[in-house]
Amino acid sequence: MYLTQPLHKALIEAPDKTATVCQGRRHTYREFVSRIARLAAGLKKLGLKEGDRVAILSLNSDRYAEAIYATFWAGGVINPVNIRWSPAEIIYSLDDCESTFLVVDDTFSPMINPLTEGSKSLNTVIYAGDKETPAGTHNLEDLVRDNDEMEDTLRSKDDLAAVMYTGGTTGKPKGVMLSHMNLFSNGLGSQAVANMPIRSVTLHAAPTFHVAGTGLILQAVARHSTNVIIPMFEPKAVLEAIQNEGVIETFLVPTMLRMVLAHPEFSNYDLSGLQHMMYGASPMDSTLLNKARQAMPKAGFLQAYGMTELSPTVTILTKDWHTDEGFESGKMMSAGRPLPMVEIRIVDGEDNTVPNGTRGEIVARGPVVMQGYWNKPEQTAQALRNGWMHTGDAGYMDDDGFVYVVDRIKDMIVTGGENVYSAEVEEALLQMPQVAQCAVIGVPDEDWGERVHATVVVNDDAELTLDEVMAHCKTLIANYKIPRSLEIRDELPLSPAGKLLKYKLREEHWSDRDRKVS
Repeated sequence: MYLTQPLHKALIEAPDKTATVCQGRRHTYREFVSRIARLAAGLKKLGLKEGDRVAILSLNSDRYAEAIYATFWAGGVINPVNIRWSPAEIIYSLDDCESTFLVVDDTFSPMINPLTEGSKSLNTVIYAGDKETPAGTHNLEDLVRDNDEMEDTLRSKDDLAAVMYTGGTTGKPKGVMLSHMNLFSNGLGSQAVANMPIRSVTLHAAPTFHVAGTGLILQAVARHSTNVIIPMFEPKAVLEAIQNEGVIETFLVPTMLRMVLAHPEFSNYDLSGLQHMMYGASPMDSTLLNKARQAMPKAGFLQAYGMTELSPTVTILTKDWHTDEGFESGKMMSAGRPLPMVEIRIVDGEDNTVPNGTRGEIVARGPVVMQGYWNKPEQTAQALRNGWMHTGDAGYMDDDGFVYVVDRIKDMIVTGGENVYSAEVEEALLQMPQVAQCAVIGVPDEDWGERVHATVVVNDDAELTLDEVMAHCKTLIANYKIPRSLEIRDELPLSPAGKLLKYKLREEHWSDRDRKVS
């Protein structure tokens, strides 16, 4: 199993199929593969050795995709960089995994000097932009033009393919080591369940530096799809691309989907060609999901659950369950069933399997499980206990094998000795018409240990009081789960991948306490 294999097959099966569409540039698979092989030759000529890490700091683009595959072709390891990070955070990731190469576009070219001066490992910068080539860098287009195609190194199986840094939802990011086998197995397993169309048209709007974004490129190329790439998520750009490029499938996190549906010109666009709407990376509440289904009735919805450490997918809820019957049965709010090559268990604090319907920690085993955290053996051992990846997610499994993700274990609130899962309270809050977004956390309480606290973003300057919240929740959840305090904010802290950063909210309440939650 090697991640460049689909490129070789594309030259035989779909050489004239459009591979990439981005900012006016279009390349067939024949051109795409040739550019990759020549860029790989340029990397080798500049000193890239097998196993060297190549960091990529760029908005989404066709050149980003070429840099990924050229790195694999030349025998290197990709290190996609979070575009929201500060120079100091980027330098940390570069030096942590000892990246020697950096690919950077126009947007981030002003960071070249701070990064090269601050990093101990970085020695070669590839400029992937359209302006004048910055001093001391090598132009990507020059490398493509000036080099002949090289033979594929064919790194495969357990060879390291990527160091993907976690989103930092619980603090300091860790470098997750994913092999060719990990990423290839994820693609095979996902396709076996999702049955996505061959030679499709795939829109890439989620950030490529995120494992879901990188994974979507790998899976779409494996199916010889046309990859329509927009630099970064913007609701109107998504709508225009779906209509104008005949997009058949895309992946959005729930926050993005909410913004697309709320766009004032949403109804003006023809989205009838969209057949597959994939979502994941954070929970989708039933109100938003049903609204999306009604707004895009021809799109089959599909949920993927997983994490960076799982390459990233371990369960899929197919479009067959995104129906009225699926909603009524409760299956639509599950994360689906495990991929064919993946085992899932729900365990207690002693790693014992709990009965179906009982909440515990979700653990997974199979070829999608990471090799470990870069240079962090203790944290690796803690996560991969007894051969199972411990996700840190609380959930349960029903008698039909469907997995339900309840919350992050660390998001559990203990109030007066009772366990409250914040996702359940958030689901209740999101049924209020005034509530656009919300986050529920536990805050210090002298009497109860922790108090259920709701932070809310309201719709269109709506007004909301704690009394209204309590009265509403009383009809839906147990009394001890009802928020006892309320805060209205303009926005919630989110990671670049759209994940809610609850630890930032907690820090405001727990930073001066002996007991911390994170």
